[in-house]
Amino acid sequence: MRIPSKTSRRTKSADPRELRKLRADVTAAFPTLGTDQASELVPGKEELNIVKLYAHRGDAVTVYVSGGNPVLFELEKNLYPTVYTLWSYPDLLPAFTTWPLVLEKLVGGADLMLPGIVVPPAGLPQVQKGDLCAIVLVGNRAPVAIGVAAMSTSEMLTSGLKGRGFSVLHTYEDHLWQSGDRSSPPFIAPLTPDPPDVSEEQDDMRRLTLEGKEENGEDQQMCGEKTLPEASEDPGIGGLNPDPADSKTLQEQMDELLQQCFLHALKCRVKKTDLPLLTSTFLGSHVFSCCPEGRQLDIKKSSYKKLSKFLQQMQQEQIIQVKELSKGVESIVAVDWKHPRITSFVIPEPSPTSQTIQEGSREQPYHPPDIKPLYCVPASMSLLFQESGHKKGSVLEGSEVRMIIINYAKKNDLVDADNKNLVHLDPILCDCILEKSEQHTVMKLPWDNLLTRCLEKLQPAYQVTFPGQEPIVKKGKICPIDITLAQRACNKKVTVVRNLEAYGLDPCTVAAKLQQRCQASTTVTPDPGTKDSLQVQIQGNQVHHLGRLLLEEYQLPRKHIQGLEKAPKPGKKK
Repeated sequence: MRIPSKTSRRTKSADPRELRKLRADVTAAFPTLGTDQASELVPGKEELNIVKLYAHRGDAVTVYVSGGNPVLFELEKNLYPTVYTLWSYPDLLPAFTTWPLVLEKLVGGADLMLPGIVVPPAGLPQVQKGDLCAIVLVGNRAPVAIGVAAMSTSEMLTSGLKGRGFSVLHTYEDHLWQSGDRSSPPFIAPLTPDPPDVSEEQDDMRRLTLEGKEENGEDQQMCGEKTLPEASEDPGIGGLNPDPADSKTLQEQMDELLQQCFLHALKCRVKKTDLPLLTSTFLGSHVFSCCPEGRQLDIKKSSYKKLSKFLQQMQQEQIIQVKELSKGVESIVAVDWKHPRITSFVIPEPSPTSQTIQEGSREQPYHPPDIKPLYCVPASMSLLFQESGHKKGSVLEGSEVRMIIINYAKKNDLVDADNKNLVHLDPILCDCILEKSEQHTVMKLPWDNLLTRCLEKLQPAYQVTFPGQEPIVKKGKICPIDITLAQRACNKKVTVVRNLEAYGLDPCTVAAKLQQRCQASTTVTPDPGTKDSLQVQIQGNQVHHLGRLLLEEYQLPRKHIQGLEKAPKPGKKK
């Protein structure tokens, strides 16, 4: 049953009893959602409205609205999240990927057919018939629909990806979405690479894989039986082990990779002086950085599912000791570096291509640009610089400006004969560097004061040179990378970073790296107040991780980053 498009509605505010019950229902319906997240979704202090929608044929849908957006809806005694909620918690449901062209059909009332599913390198999520699933588009993990699986994953693969895959309940742009602020899906970086681009002809073929629905509820099969090009049906394929002769499951390979990165991090990266070390910092800054080239560590695909469970196992083996130093925040407080598993661990040899770039295979590694301050001659100082062949608009380096001023003073005999550290001011110098109130009182200046005043009167400019590219000169001062903290709906704190493009950084790439390091949702959205810039948002206070990424991995100078002081203090909950 879909959300009715033609309804009458009745609204009321939720009382404390209803809020407690709803929070308990949310926790029961979505076990992966932590207690804190359930409290954010169903706030206790903010007003939460309950809206009853009634279709003309009598069907009732209960919608829970917070912050002006529908966050949950109850249909036939089952609780479901809306796309607005899934944009904040994109990993709440197992997600299946389809193509952008398919979304139009889903919004129009079609169910999702299996030929329209894109099989990622890691295989399809493991679900059972009747499980609630999210539907996302290629290149973006932000869900655009939710539906109920019509068969299990194994049945999908056995069928050759043919037939009905999901009964769609709610989509982006449907009546329920329109009752909110009607915002567009954010960009949430994919965890795996996108499939290759396809031709328009193949896009047309995908259109023929959908099953439409008429308004009276009767199904009709669209013409055409063409399907997507053959995709891998083996859910064990994940880029973890290219050897087909290896019979290890994806989960077993992920367990091995997790333990390898864990031991590698303890042996090579973590020092005794780092302890106590927040477990989240250990994961984001040490474990992930030890992941071999070309492989991706995903704890959720391991048998442990959560970092805390894995660390408990390592504590039972007496490799580490973990304690909760502050409420809800765990830290590694001790490491037994003499443990046989650490001492016997052999550091993997780096790939021959890990430090080089295979042409056409992946992007060049990032190198920070060379940024040089420059000075532009304004009209008010053109007389001072014309003797040296410069005019209004000329761009000079600081050393060139100093040499021009020194030569001008010497050529016009302005250096004081009795004190070589002083320079007499002629009419041109007076007009260029003195304030009006000083022009009849200040007759000479020390060299350093003269040069400082001259530089201050010039207009700022800068030159940016990226490796292998021609220098780019721009007027004004280069804006630093700006890191701020903001409060979102339900009092959620997010870290926002702007102006990455000025330093040659791709916001989407930065978002993907932060998502892996922080294990938190990231989105890329247009930066308000700018024409074509983007900003990256990360759930929680992630300034510490962001600072390490910019300063250590990208090697950007600290002076070009503002907001690093907003990092949470040790032991303080984010």
